[in-house]
Amino acid sequence: MINLIETVRWDSVLIDDWLLELLWAAGRFFIHPLFYLFFLLTFAYGYLRVKQERNSFHIRVFDIYNEMKFTYTKGIVLGLIVSVFSFALGLSLPFGTVVLMAIITALVGLTFQLRWMSAAFTVGLTLLAATFIPDGSFFVGLSETSFASLSILAGLLVIVEGILIFRTAHIQTSPFLKTSTRGLPIGNHQAKRTWMLPLLLLVPGGTLTSALPWWPVLSINGEPFLLLFIPFFLGFHQRVQGSLPKESMKVTGERVIWLGVLTLFMAVASIWFTPAAFIAVFVAMVGREFITIRQRLNDDSAAFYFSKRDHGLMILGILPHSPAEKMTLQVGEMVTKVNGYAVKTVDEVYQALQKNRAFCKLEVVNFNGEIRYAQRALYDGEHHELGILFVQEAKKKWENEAV
Repeated sequence: MINLIETVRWDSVLIDDWLLELLWAAGRFFIHPLFYLFFLLTFAYGYLRVKQERNSFHIRVFDIYNEMKFTYTKGIVLGLIVSVFSFALGLSLPFGTVVLMAIITALVGLTFQLRWMSAAFTVGLTLLAATFIPDGSFFVGLSETSFASLSILAGLLVIVEGILIFRTAHIQTSPFLKTSTRGLPIGNHQAKRTWMLPLLLLVPGGTLTSALPWWPVLSINGEPFLLLFIPFFLGFHQRVQGSLPKESMKVTGERVIWLGVLTLFMAVASIWFTPAAFIAVFVAMVGREFITIRQRLNDDSAAFYFSKRDHGLMILGILPHSPAEKMTLQVGEMVTKVNGYAVKTVDEVYQALQKNRAFCKLEVVNFNGEIRYAQRALYDGEHHELGILFVQEAKKKWENEAV
């Protein structure tokens, strides 16, 4: 009976210690410098995007906070799922390694080259840097870095990156215009994305210990540890002119997922054969860059998708909360008639809308080449503000404004 009471007391103390440590981990998450640095960076990304949209259309498509809201909402669930996996495996990184990874992420973010913010590069560069940088007061325990843990983490995060690209990168891509070699306006879409993932790691040097003989799976040499929640940031940049943004980015997402699976497979081998960790991150970095280059070459060689057509007007963008959005018009569809009148210039759209200021009926050719009709009553002030961005010859400065 006494032994039972002592066991209950021990379990109670252990649970209290873990709950207290989880609270401390949550607190550390919100004081992490990257959490606030990317508030500023995503605001700057939004500012540059709005500036580009205004240069093309004299109007912003999405508000300046769009990148910030996207970053801090779209990756939370997958971040928590990765945290469960990393915790179950017992992925452990010394505090100095975590600091080094944060510094590399911050430096890459400050370059505004979001393609380099793939986990393949940020985690891969951390592993390589940890190999050569000596221990110091700033990078405590760096020499004790588990290359197996770091490479496995890279594989998991590349898989998550691919899933996020596949599921969310195409949402609200930013349209803009550029001039072709023949001097014609060509519509483009681009996604400059960052995702914040709440990531839970074990860090040697705390007060927690495991009472389970089989956990953690990846050994931390029996050392006590603490829990560390960090905001991990992923980045992505892709420009599309030869296809629909959704189609192009889903293909990229699938490729990145398979790259992550390959990286993870090789990283697991590093548990028994340490050099496999370096091979895994090398494959991840080279593979991620290959995917980017291949997408660009394929897109550049394809016919321009968003270009001026002989019949109708190609929809390049839809303004949020506009009548066009409420009529379920889609980027990439073709408007051929407005209120029964055939149109092929923005001027003709304006003129057709004036024929009936209380109602708008559009004949639209969808992605399958089929004709459908979109119609809606118009209210005061809406007859010239449907919220559609067309690809149109820029003979006059105002012709690329939203209709």
